Amino acid sequence: MIVLTVIDYIVFAIAAVNVLYLLLFAALSLLKLPPFPASRNATRRIAILIPAYKEDGVIMECARSAIAQRYPRELFDVVVISDSMTDDTNSRLSQLPLRLIVVNFEKSTKSKALNKAMAEIGDDYDIAVVLDADNVIKPSFLQEINAAFDAGYHAVQAHRTAKNMNTDVATLDALSEEINNSLIRKGHAAIGLSAALIGSGMAFTYKLFKQLMGGINAVGGFDKALDLALTYHRIRVAYLQDTIVLDEKVQSSATFSSQRRRWLSAQTHYLSEYARDFFPQLFKGNIGFCDKLFQNMMIPRLILIGACLIIAAAVSFFNLAAAVKWWAAFGATLLAMMLATPRKLYTAQLMKSLVKLPYLFLLFAANIFKLRKANKSFIHTPHGIEK
Repeated sequence: MIVLTVIDYIVFAIAAVNVLYLLLFAALSLLKLPPFPASRNATRRIAILIPAYKEDGVIMECARSAIAQRYPRELFDVVVISDSMTDDTNSRLSQLPLRLIVVNFEKSTKSKALNKAMAEIGDDYDIAVVLDADNVIKPSFLQEINAAFDAGYHAVQAHRTAKNMNTDVATLDALSEEINNSLIRKGHAAIGLSAALIGSGMAFTYKLFKQLMGGINAVGGFDKALDLALTYHRIRVAYLQDTIVLDEKVQSSATFSSQRRRWLSAQTHYLSEYARDFFPQLFKGNIGFCDKLFQNMMIPRLILIGACLIIAAAVSFFNLAAAVKWWAAFGATLLAMMLATPRKLYTAQLMKSLVKLPYLFLLFAANIFKLRKANKSFIHTPHGIEK
């Protein structure tokens, strides 16, 4: 009995650290971020890089939104890296005022595509913007990015938000992204910590980005590697809450499972790569890097919520007093999620979609046993909104 009690408290302590972290940054996300002033220096040359692997269904909309910027036309280039797209798609892209780079890798990755593109277009740029092929940006996007660089930042993450909520899974995916925006972007930016990158809708000083990407050849999750590299060098990522990037949300449980497996695999991979640097950087006062590494150590939120509920219910059958702390952890996690959820998402559609959570929890839990293969091969997320 004593052994079980000790195990219970050890497991609870691990869960409690995760819960308190979420609760802290959920509360901080309620603070307002100061807006960036309008840019007065529209002289930076910008490369908009769009890796597109089998993205025939969405690339045209993305490319057209990138071209339709109010930023001076002679100061930006749209670069589409076409990987395994059809001749018809490439033909249609070639008719637009953009640079088309067709690649053919034996094993495709986003990092390979980006590195190949930068090797071809040269160094005559000040800013690199990275979009996914399913993204759509508004005409003022580059102006707002440029304003952030006027303010002295070298890396920024825009506010990526859902393009679609046409299925229960897409609605929950949209919810997950907005909670991430609150917790690991806005909440962190509110106290001067680095906002987390998300793989698209982000921009960097071109020279810095090219240099860091030269050392990254990730199968998946290159943004996590870039995140850790930036904070290792004490470069803070700003969060542009009002600079919107529309992003397509996954629409099926199978796609959700594959995507999360890829993310979880990347998280554990980079944790193992950088874990040895935690204490040396901590002793050097590099809190940003240590915070970023801790994020890679955290229990995924869906697993944390499900585990707290299951353990609380199970312990209640044997020792109600011992279960109280688990019910408190479950309640605190739910509170953190509620604080981090934008009011606009509190809809009947969301309430209806929540019934899908137990099934997604089981899929997510099953992914823990499939991580090794996920880090060895590129897992593509298909795009194209179902009508």
